Amino acid sequence: MVTAALPYVNNVPHIGHIVGCHLPADIFARFQRLFGNECIFIGGTDEHGTPSEVQAQKLGITPKELCDKLYQVHKKVYDWFNLSYDNFTRTSKPLHHEITRKFFLKIYENGYVEEREVELPFCPKCERVLPDRYVTGTCPYCGYEGARGDQCEHCTKLLSPNELVDPKCVICSSSPVFKKFKHLFLRLDKLEGKIREWIESQEHWSLPVKNAALGWLKEGLKPRSITRDLKWGVKVPLKGWEDKVFYVWFDAPIGYITGAKELGKEGFWKGEARIYHFIGKDNIPFHTVWWGGMLIANGEYSLPYQVVGLQYLNYEGRKISKSKKWGVFCEKLPKTDIPPDVWRFYLAHLIPETRDSEWKWEEFKEKVNKELVGNVGNFINRVVSFTHSNFGGRLEKTELDEGVIERCDELVDRIREEIEKVHIRKALKLCLEISDLGNKYFQEKKPWETKDKKVIYTCANIVKKLAICLWPFLPESMEKVANAFGFELKWEEVKRELGGKSIKKLPPLFPQLKDIERLKEVVTKPTPLEDYFQISIDEFRKADLRVGEVLKAEHIPDTRLLKLEVDLGELGKRQIIAGIGDKYKAEEMIGKKIIVVVNLKPKVIRGFKSEGMLLATEEKVLLTPEGEVRNGSKVL
Repeated sequence: MVTAALPYVNNVPHIGHIVGCHLPADIFARFQRLFGNECIFIGGTDEHGTPSEVQAQKLGITPKELCDKLYQVHKKVYDWFNLSYDNFTRTSKPLHHEITRKFFLKIYENGYVEEREVELPFCPKCERVLPDRYVTGTCPYCGYEGARGDQCEHCTKLLSPNELVDPKCVICSSSPVFKKFKHLFLRLDKLEGKIREWIESQEHWSLPVKNAALGWLKEGLKPRSITRDLKWGVKVPLKGWEDKVFYVWFDAPIGYITGAKELGKEGFWKGEARIYHFIGKDNIPFHTVWWGGMLIANGEYSLPYQVVGLQYLNYEGRKISKSKKWGVFCEKLPKTDIPPDVWRFYLAHLIPETRDSEWKWEEFKEKVNKELVGNVGNFINRVVSFTHSNFGGRLEKTELDEGVIERCDELVDRIREEIEKVHIRKALKLCLEISDLGNKYFQEKKPWETKDKKVIYTCANIVKKLAICLWPFLPESMEKVANAFGFELKWEEVKRELGGKSIKKLPPLFPQLKDIERLKEVVTKPTPLEDYFQISIDEFRKADLRVGEVLKAEHIPDTRLLKLEVDLGELGKRQIIAGIGDKYKAEEMIGKKIIVVVNLKPKVIRGFKSEGMLLATEEKVLLTPEGEVRNGSKVL
């Protein structure tokens, strides 16, 4: 099983997110399928916790409205990139809530959860407890001024809000005071020995990942809070704790289990399957010590086999920043005429496996034009074009030039070795060496002079090897090549001879990059988040607003709901269930003129059918027409 870190849905993905986990995970998963291994690729959106609540509050919408919209935005971006997720799930789904609660209860039964009193930041101005991510300040370890209350993203140290220097509320910028509250804690201190034993035994992990995990262990593990004072999240299933939700880093990794279960593949978490997590380096402690501790405490699931901790991608010498409009923003890429495989190619070259990497526009242009177009595209196009212009598109089976084929097969073997080590950039480089061998062989043999069928047959077999090896990187393009040459994209085919056959014509696979400045104009201007939550005038006109008069009203017992009978003129009488019973008495409503949305799909609320919705402010003040207006009049 391959997973990519679940992104927060408080914003839109940029190229740093793609190269930091999604693309390398996709390439690796595609190789596993290519090798014939049963593989599922799981991703999804991390929707709970402070980031969603804060962003929703800024936009004046609910966290659910934010997540519903941005889930679709994220999924559209990943689909455009041809990321081959078997399941791209959501942590707000009811099944995930159920699995998280069961996961917690098992840990609770096993004795790894305790209640503690803890000092938490309270904002006097907002009159609320501030979860750790609602607090920002200066990191006491590295001096970074934008550190959050749970972690400094600059030095990756895990923090508590009371450790921050000059802490501030992210909502109103006031200084919080600290008060005592009760919360549930995961006993990482009791788990430390087992966690250490597991991490130290992972000899195949990269040194940066292992060192980051052991570094946290070196400081000694302490119990950490797993509950928060929020409304948006997975509710704690214990009596007396109904007003708390789980910390986002408790429920988010369980999303990997949810994603597998939704596919009917939960067995991948309980058998001999290898689990690979692809994450950014700031998430290494959470996916090793924290997540490992959770799994050990639960005892019913396998521990990950590999944690691939990737470094950061910078942009032209600086950190990518949407607010500073500094970077390449993924929602804009479909607006260009550059296909996904071109972006995938350069981003695969930039995968920050051992150190931070950097997007450079001049390098992007050079890599695409020289290596993708000039090397890969040119070689495949030469073979196809020559076959059609000299042999009528018919490839005749001859002997192979074993010397060049053997060298290609050596590269094929090395590609698999590098992929098994999760060295994706090295594998891409070896693919390009196959293409380079093919180009040099074609050039040296000069088939345009000799019309030697053996040369072109050998080159066609090199194309097959190249396309199979490159498919995980460039799926759309290499599927076109496989279709044109008539072979299957399977690893068992990579050394199998192509045989005589007709080859279909192929248009150029990749465009030459010319006007980089025009391209930059399009993709470096991020879409303001507010734009995703605005509607057009045509969309607004879809709402049919009418004036109605309340004829009857009664209170629904044990609720704040009123059942209204409303006269809508030529539309007749309708029943509406309205949540205004805490503001208006039933008898007050009779005779009132109200504004009603009449073209909503009927909905059953508390056993009563509601056939519309009345309009009121958030203070529950009714919107009413001024003057005498006939029932059923349209609001324009």
